[in-house]
Amino acid sequence: MGLTHVTLTVKPSRDHPESIEVKFLVDSGAVYSLVPGEQLKKLKLKAHRSVKFVLADGTEIERQVGDAYFEYQGQGSAGPVIFGEAGNEPLLGALTLESLGLVLNPFSRELQPMRIMLARTSARGERSHG
Repeated sequence: MGLTHVTLTVKPSRDHPESIEVKFLVDSGAVYSLVPGEQLKKLKLKAHRSVKFVLADGTEIERQVGDAYFEYQGQGSAGPVIFGEAGNEPLLGALTLESLGLVLNPFSRELQPMRIMLARTSARGERSHG
């Protein structure tokens, strides 16, 4: 099984003129995305909370989390971002993937549009009587 890397644009907000290009390791097992904190600070992004995370080896760490705007191939969405520290590789997590409407194809190791389904409680919006 190979690793998948993709490059996304990261900005403070959708309409903000400043941005950075970040090469991410796609990690659909991670919930949040991670960008080196120094890069986020250059964009003047601020963390708004501290979150504890558990690493694969069981080690508990604490990192700052804020919000960023992510763009991939013309599609964009806002989401939480971890302010990475020295030695942390940029990760593209599940929340960012889902907010962009993307999934990682496990066979081709490429990002592709997800099939988004809506549930309906009754046919044609009619209410059941009874």
